[in-house]
Formats: sequence, structure tokens, C-alpha cells
Amino acid sequence: MAAKAHIRSNSFPSSTHPITKDVEEQLHRFQSSEAASTSSSSLSSMCQRLGSLKDLHDSVGDWLQLSQTQQVLSNQIHRKSVECLLDESMGTLDVCGTVRDIVSEMKGCIQELESSFRRKRAADSCLACEVQSYIISRKKIKKLVAKTLESLKRMEKQNILKKGAWEDEAPLKLLREVEHINISVFESLLCYLSRPKARSNSWSLVSKMLSTKPISSGASVENEAEDLDINLLILKSSKVQTIQAHDVQKLAEALESGIREIEDVLDCISRCLVKTRVSLLNIMSC
Repeated sequence: MAAKAHIRSNSFPSSTHPITKDVEEQLHRFQSSEAASTSSSSLSSMCQRLGSLKDLHDSVGDWLQLSQTQQVLSNQIHRKSVECLLDESMGTLDVCGTVRDIVSEMKGCIQELESSFRRKRAADSCLACEVQSYIISRKKIKKLVAKTLESLKRMEKQNILKKGAWEDEAPLKLLREVEHINISVFESLLCYLSRPKARSNSWSLVSKMLSTKPISSGASVENEAEDLDINLLILKSSKVQTIQAHDVQKLAEALESGIREIEDVLDCISRCLVKTRVSLLNIMSC
């Protein structure tokens, strides 16, 4: 009983520190928007969500420097739980690195496609070859995305299984929730880059659009990555005018700009994850 009373005394006090309140509010906003985010797949919403994750990690970094946070996490009673957090942080770092690699590869594919549009005319057969090359690269990226999503699912299941072993301490619960959000946001990004079961839907849209009107820039789907895929298939499958190829080029440029922004934010998140891991290691060594 004495031990339990001691654990409870290490929970957040009634007068919560402003930094702690800020982190809790950010977590609440993530939880509130989680359901909506699964159905929202636009580039702007994805960039916004990643930006919010970066802000959350910045705040968590400050929160880990608070004496009341360190007092709880450095308690020997919680050593095993903190070690578990460290293991999970390593896995999250690995996933973040893989996601960054996927985004970087995606950016490279789009940049090559843009260069092709600038060099070739729409009627040039070489442009069709470049479009086909992009489509092949996208298939490879989608396979890598599927593999990474499977890894994330395994991580999620492992975290759920570990959940019962966690002490009911506010700092530990907070860090566990941050880990859940990491996985959720990375899953959303990967699904944006390669929407599950999009292939059949894409071909259905291609057939419909080919039988009706020429390319309508950005009008078919709200996922810009999928939109570009569809319009490239149309461009490859039909005789189009140069102005229509120009519309597809504009789609590629807009997507590439957003992908670059995502890549930059992922770099920041990666640095934050490293900083959090270092902070936890320092706390354990106290």
C-alpha cells in the first residue's frame, strides 16, 4: 500500500505546469481530429498534421526538462517502463527514417517527371517513356509503403500488448499517447502516398474520364498523388493536346512542392525524436 501511495504522489500535481497543460491540449486536439484525419487525404491537411506533430514533439522536449517530469520518470519503480519507452523510441526513429526515404524517393521521381515535361513535347514518344518510368517507380514506392505499413501495424499491436504492464502514471501515459500519435500520423502519410486499393478505383476513373472529357486538373480526386497517377495514365493512354500535358505538369509541380515541405518537416520530427531519446537516457542515468 505504501508503494502505491508513493506512485500516486509522483503523478502530476493539481497545479499543473503550463508546459504540461500545453502538451495535454495538443494531445487532446490530436485525439479529437484523429477520426476526421483518416478520411481527409489532401496534401495541405497532411502537411498541417505533420506540422502539428512537430510542434507536439517540440513541446514534449520542453516538458521532459521539467523537474516534476524527471522526478517521476527517474523513479526506479518506473525504470522498466522507461526502458520500454526507449525501445519504442528506437523503433519510431527507424520508421521515421524509412518514411523519410520513401518521401525522398517520391520527390526524386516527381522531379524527373517534371524535367521530362520541360524537355519534351506532349506528342513526343520519349515523354510517354518517361511517364511509364514514373508509373513503374510509383509501383515500387507503393510496395515499400505497404511493407512499412505492415511494420507499423506490428508496432501498434506490440504497444497494445504492453499497455497492461504500464503503471498508471501521468507522464508515462502521456509518452505512450505521443507514441500512438506518431504511428497514427506516419500511417496517414503512407496511406496518402499510396492509398490502399486505389488501383481499381484509379482505372475506373481513367476509363470514365477517357470516355467523356479531357483532363481536368485536380478535379478527379482530392488526393494529389493519386490525382497525378490518374492523369498520367490518361496522358499515356490518349492523344492529348500540349495544353493538357501542361496541366499535368502543373499537378506534378504542386505535388512536388508539397512533398518537399513534408520532407522538411520529417527532418525536424526526426531530430525531435532523437532529442527525446537522449532526454530519456539522461533521465535514466540520474
